[in-house]
Amino acid sequence: MGAVVVSDDRLLMVRRGRSPGAGKWSIPGGRVEPGETPPQAAVRELMEETGVRGECEALMGSLERCGADHHFVILDYWMRLVGSEDPVAGDDAAEVAWVPLAEVTQRPLVEGLASFLAGHDVITGR
Repeated sequence: MGAVVVSDDRLLMVRRGRSPGAGKWSIPGGRVEPGETPPQAAVRELMEETGVRGECEALMGSLERCGADHHFVILDYWMRLVGSEDPVAGDDAAEVAWVPLAEVTQRPLVEGLASFLAGHDVITGR
């Protein structure tokens, strides 16, 4: 599950601390735990990775990522910021930042993120 949080023309992003995608930038997210719904997982992962509280608004879209040792089906949710917490990297996030939308593609991103965000009008395509 992924959490897409946009505030003041900035996207909340994490630099992944673990594989897949270690060292690259992505949106906060992770796995669904037993007993959770996907939206609940997105809210929890947002808090665990960034310390920021959010509320799930709607499903943005889905995508699949396959590798030699994994096959992920990812549901990304639009999230509304609740409160005004400053983000702090936690869980498996090595770093967290509010990235201006115009600068998102200037960072090393996980595979497919730029096209996914552009396809959902979060950023302009490149």
